[in-house]
Amino acid sequence: MSFFRPVKIFLIIAFAIVFFLGDITSTFSYKRESEKNIHSYGPRSFAHKLNNSVSDYQGTAAIDSIFSEFLIRHDIKGASVAVTKKGKLVYARGLGYANYLDSTETAPWNLFRIASVSKLITATAILKLAESGKLNLEDKVFGNTGWLNDPLFLNYTDKRIEDITVYHLLTHTSGWNHKRYDPVFGPLVVAGRYRKKQAVDITDLIRFTLERKLDFNPGSKYSYSNTGYCILGEIIERASGMPYEDYVQFTLLHPLGIYNMRIGKSFPEEMPAEEVMYYVNGKLCLYPSYDGSGLRVPLQYGGNDIELLGPAGGWIASAPELAKLIVALDGFSSHPDILSKHSVRLMTRHNKSINQLLGWRGNDGRGTWWRTGTLTGTAALIMRFNNDTNWVILLNTTSSKKSRVHNEMSKAIYRCMGQVKDWPSFDLFSI
Repeated sequence: MSFFRPVKIFLIIAFAIVFFLGDITSTFSYKRESEKNIHSYGPRSFAHKLNNSVSDYQGTAAIDSIFSEFLIRHDIKGASVAVTKKGKLVYARGLGYANYLDSTETAPWNLFRIASVSKLITATAILKLAESGKLNLEDKVFGNTGWLNDPLFLNYTDKRIEDITVYHLLTHTSGWNHKRYDPVFGPLVVAGRYRKKQAVDITDLIRFTLERKLDFNPGSKYSYSNTGYCILGEIIERASGMPYEDYVQFTLLHPLGIYNMRIGKSFPEEMPAEEVMYYVNGKLCLYPSYDGSGLRVPLQYGGNDIELLGPAGGWIASAPELAKLIVALDGFSSHPDILSKHSVRLMTRHNKSINQLLGWRGNDGRGTWWRTGTLTGTAALIMRFNNDTNWVILLNTTSSKKSRVHNEMSKAIYRCMGQVKDWPSFDLFSI
């Protein structure tokens, strides 16, 4: 059978060896086919010119010290930190190891899974389409007049589904309570529903979701939904006439000089050589592979379908390139934004009673915005401060703190901000 490829058989043996040797980290390492073609994806990115020495600067030495201590304290194998000040990239450093087992150090250009930071990208794409008149945030998603009105998507019993708008998906208020179950993280359940023996696709995911009745009226309550953002990716394809990833790259990223951000892959043999390896502290656990092959794999290497997660959590990026995107979304006059002022305000609207943010995760009402991301083996944090400073931190390890590690990351940022008094005048975006 096709799933018994030699490399997959090798992985099973490797997992068993790691397990019986008592290794406490859910990881493995081997040469990836793409390693011969490092930095070969599309036009050359500015990030590929960066190495760790470019951030050697006396004024920011405290950042090196604070985050090196952070990695040790939380047993993080590797991290990447990028800081912008007034639209300039003033710090970009890889810390620890991109591959812990062969001691490959992290570089600024290394790619990381950014998990739910992907939602910020998807929300930006939706607003870009809205600005161009290709859709409206109040457009219906389902029903005969909705964006997704295929016959396959009309077989639902809860008529309230026809009230769901694009805005409801953006704000996690569509009406499904995904605290109980978010089907994008149960691809084998979805596959079983339709008797599929291979990986499910977005059509399967949408059909499965529509078979569930709503838990509350659209717009009335907040319930964080990865599946909702996957559905937004399908709407982007239909409104733009382009594949979701292509639209984001050609319309948002490439005009900014960002060429290496893309949707990631699930299995390590599919990953680009620039991408870090991912680690989980604790006992090795194996899970059924998302693709229906029957193999048991670490959760970070095939337990989740990264491509299906795409618009909700599947993007990979280097910290400097992600920082360049944030500079184009932060609303500061030091650098032009890719969205109108109205759209930026709409994305970051502060309301204590109900979360109305689009793509962003939080806004303290005083100019600090943030976006977090968490998947097994990775964590990401973006923070935008009202002094025209942005921070991007990417980790390649799940610590014992799990999603609470974002609080520790933000504490480290505040410590750095309290100690760094002198920012460099150079701009690493232009190196």
